[in-house]
Amino acid sequence: MKKLLFVFLLVVPSVFAQISGDYIETRSADVYTGQCFANGEVNLVGNEAIMGWRVAKGSWDGVKLDGLSVVAVVRAKATLGDPYADPYPAKSVLVVDDQASSAQKQALINFAKHMTGKLTDNVEQVISAPVDLAVARTHERHGYALLRAGNFVTVQTRAVNEHDHICGNEETFYPPLTQTSHAMPAVAMRDEYQGPGLNDVWSNSGKRSAFVGTFNR
Repeated sequence: MKKLLFVFLLVVPSVFAQISGDYIETRSADVYTGQCFANGEVNLVGNEAIMGWRVAKGSWDGVKLDGLSVVAVVRAKATLGDPYADPYPAKSVLVVDDQASSAQKQALINFAKHMTGKLTDNVEQVISAPVDLAVARTHERHGYALLRAGNFVTVQTRAVNEHDHICGNEETFYPPLTQTSHAMPAVAMRDEYQGPGLNDVWSNSGKRSAFVGTFNR
């Protein structure tokens, strides 16, 4: 009995850590901000979001996804993260890596829907396109990342610095929209969606509205 229990404990962790990689997110409202600024934006902006995952290593639904990426673009009914409003039903567009096979594309879709929950209950369109997510690894460039999906999604971030502290009471006001193993707030130098499916396009810059991090499931 003891031997069987020992084997079980060795096997279980691999189930919970089968896929890992980089994550980026941006919203149309500041996520790193003070209460007064957040109150000024709630119910006015913050109902759009872009989320991107690049799989460094691992599988989903038994399909290997090493090196592939997927993006979810969301337009909700209210400011995402506002505890007093209902953002659902939200509309979404999924962009899957055009380097993926048919099986990998379906696995990427299932992974993105799992990670986003109700935000992607209503997928208006699935688009196959080139997707590239690059995250800087040096200390000097910590917080810098670039996401491109087709010619209609661009997110470029930089680290938060002392010039981004406007009121002096900033904090991570809204958490990431999905589970991460690590995430740090960042400034979205560019946050752009010019694609189909949402009856909405946007282009923002200079907002403290992004997260750069990692995931491990």
